[in-house]
Amino acid sequence: MEKVILVTGANSGIGLALCERLLYEDSRLQLCLACRNMQRAEAARSALLTSHPDAHIDLLHLDVGSVRSVLHAANKVKASNVVKMFATAEGLLTQQDRVNKDGLQEVFATNLFGHFVLVRELDSILCQAGQTSRVVWTSSSNARRSAFSLDDVQHRLGTEPYASSKYASDLVSLALNRHNNSQGLYSSVICPGLVMTNLTYGILPSFFWTLIMPIMYLIRIFTNTFTLTPYNGAGALHSLFLKKTESLDPRAKYHSLTSGMGSNYTQPRQMDIDDDMSEALYVKLLEMEKAARKRLKEEDDNKQAYKKYLDQTE
Repeated sequence: MEKVILVTGANSGIGLALCERLLYEDSRLQLCLACRNMQRAEAARSALLTSHPDAHIDLLHLDVGSVRSVLHAANKVKASNVVKMFATAEGLLTQQDRVNKDGLQEVFATNLFGHFVLVRELDSILCQAGQTSRVVWTSSSNARRSAFSLDDVQHRLGTEPYASSKYASDLVSLALNRHNNSQGLYSSVICPGLVMTNLTYGILPSFFWTLIMPIMYLIRIFTNTFTLTPYNGAGALHSLFLKKTESLDPRAKYHSLTSGMGSNYTQPRQMDIDDDMSEALYVKLLEMEKAARKRLKEEDDNKQAYKKYLDQTE
């Protein structure tokens, strides 16, 4: 069966670096770059085709912060009827959260809920008899239990939305394994380490990074989590692609690490998660998904009713 890899946020950073590494590993892969900005997605596709001219690369418009966009994109993917691996990229790295047009907290929607709905919507092709598929969540070392609360899963009342959303992805991965392993779908979690991407550079002024980057490379001699480049940050994602899906530990987070000399390697570390909390979050997300679908249907019905009214009055 042809290997189809769907990568969200694939137009830059870790997502694009993963695509590059996957194509070097197997140029026969079929890649699907799922991006919000199609102009940047096309630029990424062109760059990949420059180094891999025979590659099969498709583009998919997807804004994981919008439930409607997720469902629309999923319908297009289901037409292909096969996806072997679904990988998320970095997500939204900010502490300045806000409510999106769906009424959800933007960081929660982008980093977790949109991907959860997408996995659920692609269930029919991810869970097919006689095949194994995988979902790989890009989490973070900042994913901390202390930042997350089941009473506030969207982190409306907190001040660490990124850490909360990434811890939630750790919990969801565990729940997906519990519910879907018997159907051939496996979920894993990776941490890219400290990577310098457009998201990271946007946190502080550019002159700051110009001054501090040489120091960060020196610090890497003592701290292997300073992967720094998207290529190194995608190391764990690439490593999991090469491993047998069933052999991966569902309670481990696979960390991209880089030695002081720049060598890239992957190491699993146990996550601070438990079954009860992961199941409780899973149930809450199912309820939120149901509510979101109902709201979208009501919006569509109202639009149809209004259109019918206009047609009748003409």
